[in-house]
Amino acid sequence: MSQKKVAGPEIERLIQLLAKLPGLGPRSARRAALHLIKKKDQLLVPLAEAMGVAVDRIGICSICGTVDTSDPCAICADPRRDETVLVVVEDVADLWALERAGAINARYHVLGGTLSPLDGIGPEDLNIAGLIARCEAGGITEVILAINATVEGQTTAHYVMDQLSHLDVNVTRLAHGVPVGGELDYLDEGTLAQALKARTRF
Repeated sequence: MSQKKVAGPEIERLIQLLAKLPGLGPRSARRAALHLIKKKDQLLVPLAEAMGVAVDRIGICSICGTVDTSDPCAICADPRRDETVLVVVEDVADLWALERAGAINARYHVLGGTLSPLDGIGPEDLNIAGLIARCEAGGITEVILAINATVEGQTTAHYVMDQLSHLDVNVTRLAHGVPVGGELDYLDEGTLAQALKARTRF
């Protein structure tokens, strides 16, 4: 039995597009669409304008692979950044998370995903060649692999390390273990094991 349409095609199209966003299913998309429509002047119109500007102006940085309104991006163009340290991340969201933390003032390189043979994603599908070229150009002394601790992430990290092994570059990775504020009882066995292996002097 087909579901009845409760609104015009324009509203249905809005709902369908919102449902494609991460974390939004059909029901959440309907609620979001209804909220946008109710707040048309305060939300829907400004959102439409912002998206129009985004389509016209946002692009990919030709150096690091992040998204920005300029090329090179604001991070690559910032002379205050440490040019000798390169932080490698899977996705732009990871770059944003590290920037929010404000823990490092380095340059970045976005791979655009992880190696996943089952999904048909190989080295040529990621921005690994760009990373190697940046390191071969000289000036970089450390590459920090800030890649997620998943099977695919670790496979990617090992592949990148292997590709950079011929260069005089120190390759490091983020420490894995007990999170700040975390309680041992709530952690999985893998995290606990890694925390014990990576223990440091008190």
